[in-house]
Amino acid sequence: MASKIFLVENPNYCKSGIKSYVHLIRKYRLHPTRNGPYSISRAIHQTGRPFTDKPIGGRVRFHDVMRKQTSDDEFKQVEKDDIQNDAVFFMPVSIGTPARTLNLVLDTASADFWVRSSELSAVTLPEGGEESHTFDPKKSSTFKDIEDSPWKVSYVDGSSVSGTIGTEDITIGGAAFKAQPIQLAKTMSPMFTQFSADGVLGLAFGHINHPQEDIKALAERLNIGDDLKQSAKLFTVKLGSWGDSDLKKPFYTFASIDEDTVRYCGHDVHHTPVDNSRGYWMFKSPSTTVGGKAMNRSENKAVVDTDAALTLLDDQTCQAIYDSIPGALYDIESQGFVIPSDVNIGQLPVVQLAVGEKSFVMSKESLMFAEAKPGYVYGGVQSRGSLEFDILGGTFLDGLYAIFDFGSLRFGAVQANAEV
Repeated sequence: MASKIFLVENPNYCKSGIKSYVHLIRKYRLHPTRNGPYSISRAIHQTGRPFTDKPIGGRVRFHDVMRKQTSDDEFKQVEKDDIQNDAVFFMPVSIGTPARTLNLVLDTASADFWVRSSELSAVTLPEGGEESHTFDPKKSSTFKDIEDSPWKVSYVDGSSVSGTIGTEDITIGGAAFKAQPIQLAKTMSPMFTQFSADGVLGLAFGHINHPQEDIKALAERLNIGDDLKQSAKLFTVKLGSWGDSDLKKPFYTFASIDEDTVRYCGHDVHHTPVDNSRGYWMFKSPSTTVGGKAMNRSENKAVVDTDAALTLLDDQTCQAIYDSIPGALYDIESQGFVIPSDVNIGQLPVVQLAVGEKSFVMSKESLMFAEAKPGYVYGGVQSRGSLEFDILGGTFLDGLYAIFDFGSLRFGAVQANAEV
């Protein structure tokens, strides 16, 4: 079994702070608590009275819509260029017989495992679509269709992905699994033309988004199955570019821990119990330290999301972080905290976030995420808005070796040696 599989760098990825934040607004249906152009509001839909062509009267439905405020104070529909529909790295996964390697987004906050189907319209292929792969079930001898198994994932911006489900043999990080349910994407909204990946590998808990409850999420299915030993029911992720030689490259492992990485870090693995009742990798995160000043957040919880570029914390904690940075401020136009570009690393605070009862240091470089506007950089930590929990994304995970142990329902972390 392969020890580690290097993540594939996405050549099409363009870093953007506000687009990454809007992606999280959409993903979590997050209602911002600070001013900015993007928001979620309630809309009314009326089916109209029978036997008329007027859209008034009849049944009334309320639904959330995502909107953008323009410079003349009007609101318009969010467009594809407003949202980060791409990822920095892809996870290579072998699917079918003969095996075909597809590059998927590793998403620990989604339970959906879907791939682009060969039936997808060319209109929905990403720009530079020759780089993209699709899966053709007719070319695999091990694929079996599951009858009456439609699925659809809909987002608050009006976009969606849908199709059918079948079973297929897959290999993830050297671990092989037979007859794994896979969602075939046959219809995608034009909003996804900037989505460069071949699909999404969701490794959160819960049921996949379709009517048949016996088809469970991958992490849940592997946990209750006999294909893996108890000690192998885990996967690990290293997103940061730290380490020596090959260790410097971001990678993932499945069914094993890379002990060379643990030894390089020089620390034991710290574990904390996971609460998966809401489908997430969620745990207690009761404290934060900013520049040596501790903040008690005794009831606080956090979710680990490998698909989130940013880290989201409550407004009070965000304010404390940026109050300690010379010239940092909240910028309404950017809908986020920004830092002067000329601030050097030594002027940034040491930010520590708790994973259970142990604190882990964020990389200072991660606080400077991407250019926001001339003279300012978008901060790597932003407001979680209406969410009741933190989102620990790439800017936090960059400084860790993360272990997702679904067999023991716990999350493990090792601090990167460079951050000690």
